[in-house]
Amino acid sequence: MSTSSDRMALYLQDAHELSEGIELAKYAEAKGFEAVWQAESRLVRDAIVPMAAFAAHTTKLKVGSGVINNWTRNIGLLAATFLTLDDLAPDRVICGIGAWWDPLARKVGIERRKPLLAMRETVTVLRELLTMQEVTFHGEFHHVDGIRLDVVHGRTTPRHVPIYIGATGMQMMELTGEIADGAVLNYLVAPKYNLEAMDALERGARKAGKSIDDIDRPQLMICSVDTDRKKALDGARKMMTQYLGQQPHLMKASGVSQELLDEIHQVLTWPATDEQIEGAMHLVPDDVVQMCTASGSPEEVKAKVREYIDHGCTCPILYPLGDPKLMIDIFSEGYS
Repeated sequence: MSTSSDRMALYLQDAHELSEGIELAKYAEAKGFEAVWQAESRLVRDAIVPMAAFAAHTTKLKVGSGVINNWTRNIGLLAATFLTLDDLAPDRVICGIGAWWDPLARKVGIERRKPLLAMRETVTVLRELLTMQEVTFHGEFHHVDGIRLDVVHGRTTPRHVPIYIGATGMQMMELTGEIADGAVLNYLVAPKYNLEAMDALERGARKAGKSIDDIDRPQLMICSVDTDRKKALDGARKMMTQYLGQQPHLMKASGVSQELLDEIHQVLTWPATDEQIEGAMHLVPDDVVQMCTASGSPEEVKAKVREYIDHGCTCPILYPLGDPKLMIDIFSEGYS
């Protein structure tokens, strides 16, 4: 598994108009980035439409979902969706999939019970369908009877769509090592979190007769870089305050003190208003911002990315706060 400094990827959520996202994907490709990953988490922009747009406007760039959830798309539709994306960009599409999070899932009527079994079933059936087999599967979460991807006009050969699990907790991380092609490691965690994640991935890989070197390990990273250091830190502070206050799985994994998390949680509701986030930002000191994000001067952000690499990440997936082209330029020759 390559961990050389030429591996870089771009992460996009909804901070940019889709037309701008297309231009950023093209710019990243021209600057040597290997992939663009599109978020799908909050109830805002879905991943599939932007992925198709990015794929249609690039020629070499890999395009990944970072990450869709395994609860809200029927398994047949999920397989057909990634078949279609692969038609658009053959061998360039990555399916990143995760277990979603509460309270969002619960608020839209999804009961996230037995998340490990649900994920195992999803990956099993999705992978079999993408190999163009006829699939019968009767599990607790998926029930299919003699279905296949019914291609009449087009490629009927198996599709190479790697499946990466967006795991945060260690049980899901171990499952990822066992059944997935890669792990999308989360952001807003300190590099030392990765050490526990590597152990869990290794345990899972051994169950399947693999080693951790067989598991790709790209990692989301908030990257707030500016020649004005304070501006860079404040940009990351706002994002960090919002996520630590609203997503319990990130709160648990971040390494931030429970006392600070409790303070933030008392100020923010879900979903938080801009006023609440602005009001809570002062609670998060600079050292905490820099513990969990790559923020500050160009030299500081490169050093932080190297730290994540040194702790097991194989490819940074950089989420730009501030000027995205500046960030792409800074990392266009790697992080060394």
